[in-house]
Amino acid sequence: MIQDMKPEDIIGDYKETLLDLYGSICRVVLYTDIETPYPDGKLIVSTTDKNGIITHVNKSFVEMSGYTEAELINAPHSILRHPDMPPAAFKDLWDTVNRGEKWQGFVKNLRKDGGYYWVKATVIPNIRHGEVVSYTSVRRKPSRTKVDECIKLYPTLF
Repeated sequence: MIQDMKPEDIIGDYKETLLDLYGSICRVVLYTDIETPYPDGKLIVSTTDKNGIITHVNKSFVEMSGYTEAELINAPHSILRHPDMPPAAFKDLWDTVNRGEKWQGFVKNLRKDGGYYWVKATVIPNIRHGEVVSYTSVRRKPSRTKVDECIKLYPTLF
C-alpha cells in the first residue's frame, strides 16, 4: 500500500499533484525544487518482486530516499516516482525487464521530504528456471551532463 505524502514531512514550499502510477495506483505527491546531490562513491541497491514491491533496500537507499527501511519494505517502488518523470520512461523500463533484459536510464527520484535526486539506474531481472522472479536495481551517481540532457528531454516525452 502506498500512502499520499503529508505536508508535515515536506521541507520548504511545495507543489501538489496527483500521479497515476503503475498498477492502477493513484497517489497525491508533494514536491519541491530542492535537489539532494548524489554522494560520491555510493551505490543505491534495492530488490523488488515481479510487481515492483520492494523486498530489500540498502543503507544508501534509505539515506537518499529519506524513508525508513520499514516504510520502504513492501511499498511499491513507485513511492519514489517524481512527477517530472515521463510515463514513457517507466513503460520502457517495464517492457524491457519483463522481456528478461537489463534496462539502464536516468531517473529523477522523489524524496519523502519532497525534494529530489538524480540517479543512473540499472535494473536487472532475476531469472530462475527460465522465469523472471524479481528485479535488482543498482543506482549510481549520474554525470551532470546527462542530467542536464534529461532535464531538457523529459518534458517533451509527456
